[in-house]
Amino acid sequence: MLRLFDIKRGKIVERPFSSQVTEPDLAEVVWVDLQEPLEEERNLLEHLLRTELPESEEVDEIEASARYFVDDAGVHIHSLFLTQSEGRHYTATVAFILQPRRLITMREHELADFRLLRMRARRGQVEARSAHDLVVQIFEQKVEDLADTLEDIHVKLSEASFRVLEDEDSDLEDAIALLASLEDCNGKVLLCLMDTRRSIAFLQRHIHIDGEQRESLLDIIRDIDTLTAHTGFLFNKINFLMDSTQGFINIRQTNVIKMFSIAAVVFLPPTTVASIYGMNFEFIPELKWLLGYPFSLGLIVLSGLAPYLYFKKKGWL
Repeated sequence: MLRLFDIKRGKIVERPFSSQVTEPDLAEVVWVDLQEPLEEERNLLEHLLRTELPESEEVDEIEASARYFVDDAGVHIHSLFLTQSEGRHYTATVAFILQPRRLITMREHELADFRLLRMRARRGQVEARSAHDLVVQIFEQKVEDLADTLEDIHVKLSEASFRVLEDEDSDLEDAIALLASLEDCNGKVLLCLMDTRRSIAFLQRHIHIDGEQRESLLDIIRDIDTLTAHTGFLFNKINFLMDSTQGFINIRQTNVIKMFSIAAVVFLPPTTVASIYGMNFEFIPELKWLLGYPFSLGLIVLSGLAPYLYFKKKGWL
């Protein structure tokens, strides 16, 4: 899908969708956003840029030289964005091509940051004077979304803390699954923050920015530093709760094994008595005794009760 955006009166405005996009249309707009582009859309844009657009495999490469570079088409930045699908968080790479008068973005997935930016643009809330301003707006939106995700992790972590440390009837295995999911999400947020910091550093070195843009980028970097420290706190909290959960599970398992061990010891003397009187020897003194059966039953009960009372006195039960 190909979306086109103009700047009118200092604000980003989306052009109405058209299935017939011409080269003059692309030449006039400030922002060209490609989501899962069709072959004809790629060809049209490559003809305008006089260069080949990166393929998905190239966009996902992790080497710095493949993610940040400058060529005849413009300044290239491949930046990681956080996305969510079926309750799990993933990272998706967006390819930026920044030119003096135009910004081109390419991605394979719909991302919440871009969807929210379009909604704000329809309401006239996205101010920009140039393609450079637009890039700053996108990274600001990205960092705000990452901050919201960290807030959600913190809330869910508080719920997990209650389940692990206070709720005695909670399912600790479910708590471990929740903590593992939060740890994975927190790690992906940290990865996106680190990637954004590298992207901004590359922008500062390779594009001309004015004082307002410079201040905005510095604000983003300060936010990234704060959020990075917060991810460290969340990692420590998650690890503490994970260790606590495993410890509680071990305690519960130990208590179960303890009860089996005590039961085995309590029933051992009665079993021994019953085994003795169950022998098939001809000459057993109590065999023809009138009170032999009640005596043996009493001895079995007494031999089982004695260890139980001893354990109870020691506080083992």
